[in-house]
Amino acid sequence: MSSPSRLTPEIAAGFARIALGHVTRPWPYKLDQVLSGEDDLATPRRLHPIFFGSFDWHSCVHGYWTLAAVRRRFPDHPIAAEIDVRFAEAFTEDAVAGERAFLRRPTARGFERPYGWAWLLKLQAELLGLDGPWATRLAPLAADFADRFRTHLPLAAYPVRTGVHSSTAFALALALDYAEAAGDSELGDLLRAKALSWYAGDRDCQAWEPSGEDFLSPALMEAECLRRVLPVDDFRAWFVGFLPRAAEGAPASLFTPASVSDRSDGKIAHLDGLNLSRAWCWRSIASALATGDPVAEAARAAARIHLEASLPHVAGDYMGEHWLASFALLALTAGEGA
Repeated sequence: MSSPSRLTPEIAAGFARIALGHVTRPWPYKLDQVLSGEDDLATPRRLHPIFFGSFDWHSCVHGYWTLAAVRRRFPDHPIAAEIDVRFAEAFTEDAVAGERAFLRRPTARGFERPYGWAWLLKLQAELLGLDGPWATRLAPLAADFADRFRTHLPLAAYPVRTGVHSSTAFALALALDYAEAAGDSELGDLLRAKALSWYAGDRDCQAWEPSGEDFLSPALMEAECLRRVLPVDDFRAWFVGFLPRAAEGAPASLFTPASVSDRSDGKIAHLDGLNLSRAWCWRSIASALATGDPVAEAARAAARIHLEASLPHVAGDYMGEHWLASFALLALTAGEGA
């Protein structure tokens, strides 16, 4: 796959075909559950009647988000009909009830917190932009996860500043998309207040990254989160203080793509996701900077080289293929409506 700068119908259809190939692929699968007894033991499909493919629950969720995002952007492409068939089979009332039943287990309080929570809400935000019954059908499950954010965030005194699933900046950013799409102003206010309390005071980020298993940049993800929260002038002022040497390409770690030594190793393959998510963040940040700001051009250049490093590897080994198209789609659509 080449490294374009925008999403074309052909590239989007390619991403959708990758997702269609894995959202119903049952094995291998990595469960996320706490067992309270033998009755909890079951196959992934019995435990998760919608999200039983794609190696793990959260990857299956954002595989469906990939399908929904392609479907919304290219409704007249032939792939749209295939996506509709998949949605009709997946998003049934019984299947949604089964997913909700798993969440009601007393041991499931921390299930997929916060990464899977955020992706489920991001999926629902995308479905709300489609014609059809899918958003209505998934709404009860989305409400469950929105309620989990409402319950958990007041208890979360500190952010989690990682480049993996526990990242709170990533979770807030995606959940904000849902709050806006769903018109949930109460949740939106809570998410914004928490983002400001956690990150607004940060200055002179050293960006000691990447770690060897990152698929997110702790530094850039924080900036992308605050881009969604702050008024544009306030964000520009905050960003100058957060990365004061960005125009000089410093910290260099943020402008240098990660090297991926073994794409058959699931954790090392995370680094392709890091490159794609950095491209997403850099492009989004650039779109919010003032015309003529030298950081904007440095950001766009960094996005280009990060895309070139990992976009060709979206398909290939299943350790990356079951999830990387979602991150490539985020990167290629970054800045839409910004």
